[in-house]
Amino acid sequence: MLASVLSEALAGLDGHPVDVEADVVAAAPAFTIVGLPDAAVQESRERVRAAIVNSSYEFPSRRITVNLAPADLRKEGPSFDLPVALALLQATGQVGADGGRLAAVGELGLDGGVRPVTGALAIAEGVRRRGAAGLIVPAANAAEAALVPGLAVYPVRHLRDAVAVLASGGAGCARAAAVDVEGLLSAPPPDDVDWSDIAGQGQVKRALEVAVAGAHNVLLSGPPGAGKTMFARRLPGVMPPLTLDEAIAVTRIHSVAGLLPTGAGLVTRRPFRAPHHSISSVGLVGGGATPRPGEVSLAHLGVLFLDEFPEFRLSALEGLRQPLEDGDVTISRALTSVCFPARIMLVAAMNPCPCGYLGDRERPCTCPEYRVHQYRSRLSGPLLDRIDLRIEVPRLPPEERRTLDLEETSAVVRARVTQARERQLARLRGTGAYANAHMTVRHVRRLCRLEPAATELLDMAYTRLHLSARACDRVVRVAQTIADLAGAGAIGAAHVAESLSYRFHGDDGRPG
Repeated sequence: MLASVLSEALAGLDGHPVDVEADVVAAAPAFTIVGLPDAAVQESRERVRAAIVNSSYEFPSRRITVNLAPADLRKEGPSFDLPVALALLQATGQVGADGGRLAAVGELGLDGGVRPVTGALAIAEGVRRRGAAGLIVPAANAAEAALVPGLAVYPVRHLRDAVAVLASGGAGCARAAAVDVEGLLSAPPPDDVDWSDIAGQGQVKRALEVAVAGAHNVLLSGPPGAGKTMFARRLPGVMPPLTLDEAIAVTRIHSVAGLLPTGAGLVTRRPFRAPHHSISSVGLVGGGATPRPGEVSLAHLGVLFLDEFPEFRLSALEGLRQPLEDGDVTISRALTSVCFPARIMLVAAMNPCPCGYLGDRERPCTCPEYRVHQYRSRLSGPLLDRIDLRIEVPRLPPEERRTLDLEETSAVVRARVTQARERQLARLRGTGAYANAHMTVRHVRRLCRLEPAATELLDMAYTRLHLSARACDRVVRVAQTIADLAGAGAIGAAHVAESLSYRFHGDDGRPG
């Protein structure tokens, strides 16, 4: 007897329709799965066998063939356990279906329990596009799948629960409750870290406010303990709140990567990722035999913090060049090509020299000149060219350590940043960009209005500071953000001067 159950396979961040077909015939006992399955799918034979028997159903002593169609799409992971078991029970007549075309995903335990899978949001979106009547999911994935409007989601905890839903077509079965998305997004941010925790450092705070307002990349340079990491960890708290579309995009990525907490639905906070400098190029940018998102994609619409920047592998750092420029990562393999979004604000931190005290007012540097040059030369010119602000973070003077009561809170800074972003969104409407850092060359030429004095200053800087064309455009983008924070209608000379001051400091224009 032949039976079929709908399911979905993940490829990158997208779900692709799969028909799980089971055929049971009177022949020598065997259990075969075809349709380009990986090892985890092949192993599902033993999980399905034990789950069926331990759920008080009969496992047939016949020849069983399971086909995962289409046969040219690679199937990976344990999410096909549940649809394989349901198709097998249908094929043996142990469960009927009322024709209600339900899809199913889920991993089975040996006792018949249904365990969560990764990528439930992307799978639910694929099921809705397919026009299926509903989706049977593990209970732990229900809140995530329920984010997709217009899709009936049936949470199950055991194989017997899934059989009941399939047999009734979902009639009379409990559905996942709708998610209060607006309530989640409007919830106040956690107060464990706040901008007001940082004493003094007014110039650094101003520069970082400019960076956040325009989503510009930043390089922080300063001695150990100056506060570079402290600043970086507070940046998500002063960024504008996520919109619904942004929250869905971030949730989709974290779901596919398996990083959503059990039972969680929507990611409501801007991501902050801080990988160790020993990370590989694949771990940072993404990839692998089965392409998976790397840290640069997991930080999408948030902050990617790279501490000890020069200590990262050269191949990993150079792999950032294309994502920083294009806002996405394209990974091509023999059988597939996937694209992961990577609109990030890169925040890198480094010491000015190997010992960390070059230029410090209190401790002398012990590094020979050649070691300082060798340390700084680990960062290539093309990579530095993609960093808009290079900020020196000095050691805090003693008199500034007692100014905490006078410092602005994250909420106050976030309000100014949000107003500046709103001006940018109004100017960039229809371009696909949402911040000044993401403007293309054409956008810069068409949308950024410079006053004559600003144009003259920019031309002078282009000649004397040997700016590249890309660097010149980035100076204009930062100047536009400064103008947006000031509410100015055009970029003035003061805005360009401040932008240039953030891009260059030190004797040679390099961070230090």
